[in-house]
Amino acid sequence: MKFTVDHSLAGSFARTGTLDTAHGRVVTPAFMPVGTMGAVKTLAPWELEELGSEIILGNTYHLHLRPGENVIQKTGGLQKWTGWNKPILTDSGGYQAFSLGKTKANMAKTTDRGVQFYSHLDGKKLFFTPESVIDIQLKLGSDIVMVLDDCAPYPSTTARLQEGVARTGEWAKKSVDYWQQIHNLDLKACPSGKICGKALFGIVQGGTDKSLRQQSLNDIQSLPFDGIAIGGVSVGEGKENMLSAVDFISSDLDRNRPHYLMGVGEPTDLINMVYRGIDMFDCVLPTRLARHGSFWTSADFRRYDISLSEFTNDSKPLDPNCKCKFCQKFSRSYLRHLYVSGEILALRALTYHNLWLVNRLMDDLRTAIQDGSYEARFASFLRGA
Repeated sequence: MKFTVDHSLAGSFARTGTLDTAHGRVVTPAFMPVGTMGAVKTLAPWELEELGSEIILGNTYHLHLRPGENVIQKTGGLQKWTGWNKPILTDSGGYQAFSLGKTKANMAKTTDRGVQFYSHLDGKKLFFTPESVIDIQLKLGSDIVMVLDDCAPYPSTTARLQEGVARTGEWAKKSVDYWQQIHNLDLKACPSGKICGKALFGIVQGGTDKSLRQQSLNDIQSLPFDGIAIGGVSVGEGKENMLSAVDFISSDLDRNRPHYLMGVGEPTDLINMVYRGIDMFDCVLPTRLARHGSFWTSADFRRYDISLSEFTNDSKPLDPNCKCKFCQKFSRSYLRHLYVSGEILALRALTYHNLWLVNRLMDDLRTAIQDGSYEARFASFLRGA
């Protein structure tokens, strides 16, 4: 993987760039739709290409449980299996193992060795280690592999945050050692015949504690990761705390590596975080909101509920300024009727529209960085910048 910075916005940390992988190029800043089970819900791979998506995210926890990485490996990897022939990033599955991997009788447990959890499908006892999640992701065929980290819940005591930062740092070292020694792979130069084109990202933790965020960043950036991810945000801490968690470390992020903010996808948050130097985002929000009848408009990025009676006779499209194929074809009235009638087409239309809006916003942000108009165009949305 190769990352190149193309333009930087004076007076901020915002920049545009390119991320070259074995399965193609990604222009940054970029938003990654989430394909938890190997598909972005309600959409086909070619529709994601229509939307302009260049990279998607897969979930290691879910794909490990069903159908299993060995099944996917035998078919030729995620790209061939899913029909998405572009880059794929997979998370480590640790967060899902801890949050979902419990039964009525047993809770998931994080130890210094890894995460012990129970399948939400059949209750089977399982264990993730820094090494095993790398093995799983390589079998899946991921272009960007995420390390196992310890994401402390919000709120947490200082002691729990300290434990999470220390454990995340130790697991990061184990991940790098395993990546280099077991797979005989140099993170900076992929040898011929090895796992070429793959990238390994480290994750910064620390909650809303400034000193712990900085400590974790130092731990992760001291290792030869291809990219730096910021985890432990958008977990209930609120907008201001999320901004602060990024502000604590934004000036010290290595400018030669891509920066990935995990789990953030609200349009106004994207505007603020790109300004702070973030290059990559993922979030279920655009697709999850759509399945619950919500959509955004580009004028103000407000969230609207299509099920409301006010849309019964509304002949306008979801967004009068939107050029997506559903806004060009259908009215709010018709889509409201489909939604309250339980028709799948409504969910597809809202999902497509929301992702179209997010992708066009990313286009606009890149353009605004390149022509220097960022602050002027997005002043009303920038907070504490």
